[in-house]
Amino acid sequence: MLNVTDLNAWYGKSHVLQDVSLKVDAGEVVCLLGRNGAGKTTTLKSLVGAIGARRGDIRFDGEAITALRTYQIARRGIALVPEHRGIFGLLTVEENLAIAARKATLWPLAEIYKLFPRLHERRRNRGTALSGGEQQMLAIARALIGGPRVLLLDEPTEGLAPVIVDELADVVRAVRGAGVAVLLVEQNLSFCEALADRHYILDQGRIVYAADRATFAGASRERERYLAVTAD
Repeated sequence: MLNVTDLNAWYGKSHVLQDVSLKVDAGEVVCLLGRNGAGKTTTLKSLVGAIGARRGDIRFDGEAITALRTYQIARRGIALVPEHRGIFGLLTVEENLAIAARKATLWPLAEIYKLFPRLHERRRNRGTALSGGEQQMLAIARALIGGPRVLLLDEPTEGLAPVIVDELADVVRAVRGAGVAVLLVEQNLSFCEALADRHYILDQGRIVYAADRATFAGASRERERYLAVTAD
């Protein structure tokens, strides 16, 4: 479904991504791991055209989308839920959802509220009145109501209570069950292992390891080398 080959990206003169290649198939959860500064968020932004200085081949259902603008990529069905969530604080929950709704979606408003009962309870509250977990739910719900075929999630569990993390895991499973592909950037390794079918590790802008769920579970050397936090 989504195939990336030799993706390069720059911030100014800084060559952040170097020949990154990965793929995400329909109904699959793929996790992109790495330490802070490895280039994970840059990868997601590059996939939706939010970073202009890029080179390589990005294909969605066989169509080259590398040269497309962000809104054109979104219309084709690739949705990014950014780390900062990006909800409109002065709008209510329902207004945030209404501005993103599309007719061709698996999750119209009624289904969104089944998936996120907390949002139904808070539907008349402004974004600024929501907790961090509720804001994250709203950010994901707003992406889903737009009818994506590929969902890109950037650090969805950061700073959230364990009970909310468990609820988000159930949401990701439901999305995968509907046949939507999910590319997940996450620091919470247990969250990734519980959900992902495959894993990539990014280090200093390069993919240095790729494995399926079973192989990754036994990859203690790669975990220690590329993911462990050490003190000098």
